[in-house]
Parts: sequence; structure tokens; C-alpha cells
Amino acid sequence: MMISEATSILHNIEAAIATVIRGQEKAVRQVLACLISGGHLLLEDYPGTGKTTLAKALAAAVGGMDFRRLQFTPDLLPSDVLGVSIFDPSKSEFRFHQGPIFTDLLLADEINRASPRTQSALLEAMAEGQTTIEGRHYDLGELFFVVATQNPVEFRGTYPLPEAQMDRFAMLCDLGYLPIEEEVALLAQQQSSHPLNGLTSVCSREDLLAIRRLARSVTITEEVRHYIVSLVQATRTAEKVKLPASPRASLALMHTAQAMALLNERDFVTPEMIQELAVPVIAHRLVLEPDAKFSGITNTSVVEQILTNTAIPA
Repeated sequence: MMISEATSILHNIEAAIATVIRGQEKAVRQVLACLISGGHLLLEDYPGTGKTTLAKALAAAVGGMDFRRLQFTPDLLPSDVLGVSIFDPSKSEFRFHQGPIFTDLLLADEINRASPRTQSALLEAMAEGQTTIEGRHYDLGELFFVVATQNPVEFRGTYPLPEAQMDRFAMLCDLGYLPIEEEVALLAQQQSSHPLNGLTSVCSREDLLAIRRLARSVTITEEVRHYIVSLVQATRTAEKVKLPASPRASLALMHTAQAMALLNERDFVTPEMIQELAVPVIAHRLVLEPDAKFSGITNTSVVEQILTNTAIPA
């Protein structure tokens, strides 16, 4: 596949999603970059901003992509995610029934409502693309992609995501509220029916896999790699940072930037692409000192300050 062909397909997916999700061009680009990079995505925003709809629209735009949605609740068990063995009396043996994790795109809706025990069922799957159940290893497929959602303003009945799980999300994106003109257009668009019902696929699952493989061949120079590592390492000496970013953040930033290059029809990564992705890739991995908020320091402001202070390669 040529880069121009890959870019055309990605733009078609963007256009298809835009018929359902209005005014979120930046977020859609980040979601596609995350998908093509082979990472996983955490969508965090207020209720009703379109997080679940965005995941559904992405699945609908790719023909042949298997999609499953799992609503996370406090009583959800790991077996509800992974699957369970059930005794078959006719054959006098246990048969394994796959859980919703065996899919291409798993929407883990309101993931922070489940207990840490259940959340941990995703750790191996997100890191290695496989899961171990009853001593057996199961491959989850080349396209396995987790989109998790959570609301930042709800605290009752929720459990904060463990740091190890936050680190497994390549990116954290938010959508935000629409400008008044876009929200008025949204009302007109959905007056009689939801546009998601009429969304048809614009590419195949095989196209997406080919684009993923192509992304890894995008050129990234030694200077740009050094720039990535410099940004990540700067979190380890930043003020008020208790837990800095790991090498997994460097890898995620490199791979998402390679995917972003395809969206821009480039065969190489530029420092500007790194700067565009630094906050959504790095910020959510940081844990700040408890008193940081009293100084007005946030995860985002730490990364933005690092971007300001780090020399950009020529």
C-alpha cells in the first residue's frame, strides 16, 4: 500500500465519523492515530459528549471490524470480561465460552465503575495482545483495540484506574462541549433519526491492518527519537511529579507520531507531530505530588512546560 492510498482511506474514515460526531476533528485525528499505532485509547469527558458514539462510529466505518461493548459496573467480574468454562453434560467436559474481550474493538464503557480486580483483567490483553485463562494463552488478534471511557466528575461508585493500567493507554483524549452553532446543527441532524443508523463502511478490516503495518515503516530520524526521549525523561525531574513517564510513553509517542504522519500524507515524522501528541500521550501517565494542585500545577501544564523548555531539533 502506498502512503497516498493510506492517507485517502484515513481521510474517508474521518469524513464518515464526521457525519455522526460534529465539531471534533482534532479528537477524531487523535483516535485514528491511536488506532493505527496499535495502542489503546482512554476517552475522558463529561456525560453526553459523544464518547460512546465516537467508538461506535469508528467500528461502523470499518467493514468487517468486530465490535463489542461492555458496560463496566461494580459487580462485574473478570470472567464477565474474559470468559468462563461451563460444564457440558452431554460430553462430560468443560467448554470455554469466550468473553467480550475476544473482538477487534472493545468498548469498555465507564471503566472506572468496575473494581480494580475486574479492571486488571485487561492488563495482559492491553500490553501483550493476549490473555491467559485457566493456564491457557489466547491470542486476541492483530487488530485488538480497547476504547475505554470514564467521566471525570463522578466519584460515587467509582474506582480510580491503577497507574499500571493508565500506562497501558497510549493516549487519553477528551471531546468537550460543542460551540453553539455546532450544537444547533446537531439538533437538526438528529431531529428524525440518529446518523449512526445510516453510517456505512468506507474501508475494510484488511485495509486497516495494511495501514498499521505501513505506519511502522514511516521514517523517524535519530534527532526526532532523541527529542521524544528528552521530553519523556524531563518528566522524571519535573517539579511536583511523583510518578514520571516510563519508556512505554516514549514508544507510544513514537508510534502515534508515525501514524499521524500518514494522516498528513508524510513518510517521515516531524517535531511538530511530536508536539501535537505529547500532551495526550504523556500527561495521563503522570502522578503529581498531593500539594501540586495548590500551586496550580496539572498534568497538562507539566507537559506543556516541558515542551516549552526542550530544544526542538532542526
